[in-house]
Amino acid sequence: MPVSTTSLKLDAELKERIQRLAETRRRSAHWIMREAVEQYVGREEKREQFRAEALAAWNEYQATGLHATAAEADAWLARLEAGEDAGTPECHP
Repeated sequence: MPVSTTSLKLDAELKERIQRLAETRRRSAHWIMREAVEQYVGREEKREQFRAEALAAWNEYQATGLHATAAEADAWLARLEAGEDAGTPECHP
C-alpha cells in the first residue's frame, strides 16, 4: 500500500513523552505515533459503527414498534450463559 507523509504539531511535553516511551519500548517515535493513530482510528470506527447500528435499530423500532422486554432479554442471556442453545426472543408490538 502506498504511504504518504503527514506532519503533526505536538507540544514539547507530548513529544518528550512519546520519545521516552519509544526508548522504553525500543521502538521509534514514528512507530509509537503511527500505532497510536491506527488504534485510535480503529476504535473510533467501531464506535461509529455501533452508533449507526443503534440508530438503525431505533429507527426500526420507531417504524414497527417491535421489541423484546428487558426481562425477555435477560432470560435469553441467562440461557445462553448456562450453555443452552437458545434462539433470540421474539419481538412483539
